[in-house]
Amino acid sequence: MTEQTERSLTEPLPSAADPHAPAAEPGPAPVRPTREVRTWPRDFTDRLTAPLPGVRALARIAREGKLRPSAQALLDIPDLPFEPGPMPRPGPRDIAVTWAGHASWVLRVGGLTVLTDPVWSRKILGTPPRVTPVGVRWQDLPPIDAVVISHNHYDHLDAPTLKRLPPHTPLLMPAGLARWARRRRFTHVTDLDWWEAVELPGPAGPVRFDFVPAHHWSKRTLTDTCRSLWGGWVLTAPDGRRVYFAGDTGYGHWFEEIGGRYPGIDLALLPIGAYDPRWMLRPVHTDPEEAVRACQDLGARAMAPMHWSTFLLSAEAPLEPLHRVRAAWETAGRPRADLWDLAVGASRVLEGGPGEKLGGG
Repeated sequence: MTEQTERSLTEPLPSAADPHAPAAEPGPAPVRPTREVRTWPRDFTDRLTAPLPGVRALARIAREGKLRPSAQALLDIPDLPFEPGPMPRPGPRDIAVTWAGHASWVLRVGGLTVLTDPVWSRKILGTPPRVTPVGVRWQDLPPIDAVVISHNHYDHLDAPTLKRLPPHTPLLMPAGLARWARRRRFTHVTDLDWWEAVELPGPAGPVRFDFVPAHHWSKRTLTDTCRSLWGGWVLTAPDGRRVYFAGDTGYGHWFEEIGGRYPGIDLALLPIGAYDPRWMLRPVHTDPEEAVRACQDLGARAMAPMHWSTFLLSAEAPLEPLHRVRAAWETAGRPRADLWDLAVGASRVLEGGPGEKLGGG
């Protein structure tokens, strides 16, 4: 039995940066061309900031059986916030977000419409069905200018949803995933390492997409553990305003480094669910209090919670993440208007240019 098998996620996250990761030097990275065909390492195990679950951890979770909410907690499902409405029609200088559920957002930045980790399926492999419907009907979506993917887990990379897109749709992916997309006949695929960027043209000028680190991992089959990278995305509009999409992540040093490299983030889309039991999930999923702390580390003006209220992936009660993130935000002394705790299907708009107030919608 190997050392990796014996170790478990009970070990704490390192406080120092991963020495194997690319250095986050001051200032934005040079823009790379899109559609590059690149050669990557065989795997990215050296990027992990915590060991993967070993045999002991898996045996413990099987013994305790605590990866589902209690029967009593499931009675709260009808109370989960679901408020689908007309999507806003922002101008090219506005930023708008619509939460479709889980980590799926419809972002309007710099006149572009971008999907994040789009999952429109009712059921995905290895998880219970959705407990809330998708917040935006597929037929109501505007034309999609780009898709960003955070990693290859099935609740973030959903092949049936992507197949609904035209094959020329630009897909921006973590290193090592381009081949997966090209095999599915997508023709405009770009995969990036941490701290790399591309730009896509928009009506108000180019929109920049930077791929940034996360405390997570990747696996899609029995034989591809960490064969592709994982991370989040910073989208920068032509006027300099920024939206950070965290993807799936635990809490750790990367947030402060991202905030230092990309100052002035206007909105951070941060996960607040799938965190219980904590002894197992802490390294890879932030809880609500850690998400608020991450928002502060990033220096972000506002936070929109995600990764809850859609798929019940762990043992916390369905409504608990919402109650805890609101309490943590208040404890941190942050303005209530800057917590964009949207219902599934709801939208919000940040109008105007840099320095404008964060608006409702």
